[in-house]
Amino acid sequence: MTTAALTILNTIEPIAKLSDGRKQELAKLCFVEKVSKGVNPLRMNVTHAKQAVYLIKGDLELKFAKNGKVLLRGEGPAAKHPINCDGNLVDSIALTDVEILRIDNDLLDIMMTWDQLSTDEEALKNLRYKSGDKKPNRTPVEWMRDTSVFSVEKLQSGVFSKVPVANIEAMFQRMERISTVADQVIIQQGAVGDYYYLVEHGSLLVSRADGVNAPSVLVAELKAGDAFGEEALVSDNKRNATVTMKTDGQLLRLNKHDFVVLLKAPMLMQVSMADAKAQVASGAIWVDARLPSEYQYEHIEGAINLPLNEIRQLTSTLDRSKAYLVYCQTGRRSSAAAFILIQNGFDAAVLDGGTGQKRL
Repeated sequence: MTTAALTILNTIEPIAKLSDGRKQELAKLCFVEKVSKGVNPLRMNVTHAKQAVYLIKGDLELKFAKNGKVLLRGEGPAAKHPINCDGNLVDSIALTDVEILRIDNDLLDIMMTWDQLSTDEEALKNLRYKSGDKKPNRTPVEWMRDTSVFSVEKLQSGVFSKVPVANIEAMFQRMERISTVADQVIIQQGAVGDYYYLVEHGSLLVSRADGVNAPSVLVAELKAGDAFGEEALVSDNKRNATVTMKTDGQLLRLNKHDFVVLLKAPMLMQVSMADAKAQVASGAIWVDARLPSEYQYEHIEGAINLPLNEIRQLTSTLDRSKAYLVYCQTGRRSSAAAFILIQNGFDAAVLDGGTGQKRL
């Protein structure tokens, strides 16, 4: 991020209306491109993705099928908006050396959608805080725009990328923000799942005991922007680990019913065995979410083993360009595993009903 980039973003529409945090994120993801005189800059899209293109400096001639030629100057008021690249635009030519800024349209739309929803007055009025928090030390709009919890990376590829827009506003309304202290137990292993959590600030320790009298072993540490608690809610099982605050912090939480309706239901895709086999033939990978002993006894040919209780630690070994089809015996563990994969930006689906009585 540079001061120069932020200065530019503060002058072009609709980007100027974004929150400061979003503009800082965007400044890291775009750059000013220099184009020589006589070149058509609109044909230089190497990604082939739909883009918003801004003229920052210089003179650009635009030729339209219906309206003839138009001169666009980088310092003029029209340049504050993206160049109209619709089907009516036939050609463009740089009359001088020019500088342009390209921004992915989908990225910009995601940012604008979340920022506008986070300033919805009705949503703010309905926002609930934990009982007893008479005067929260952060306003709703601040945490709704938190770029660690709701970073653009998470909005582009993760749980929130698959949430219908209508559900986003409902999620904002139903989330609670709670303050926590060091050593506070947030989730107890063996308890019934009740909430899905997002870490706003602070760090937490995840520990697990493999037996009634077995000692707890530290398995992970969570930081700002991480999420936890989804396994028990997705699989409808009891908590499989204890999560304790390492430091003071703040968490956002969504109760089980709202989590299932707003997040789980729209994002977990169930596929039939026939469809799954077709996807594997096209390059998708089977994932067995059961324990290694179950996997070793019997598994689908070609499947890799990512046990549910270890999947967070194993995601670094996966290829993000691949699609993953997750299964277990009944569909419970595989649903939880697939949710975690999706939450971490992977393309994952669940084998409908699990392997069950199907012989493979």
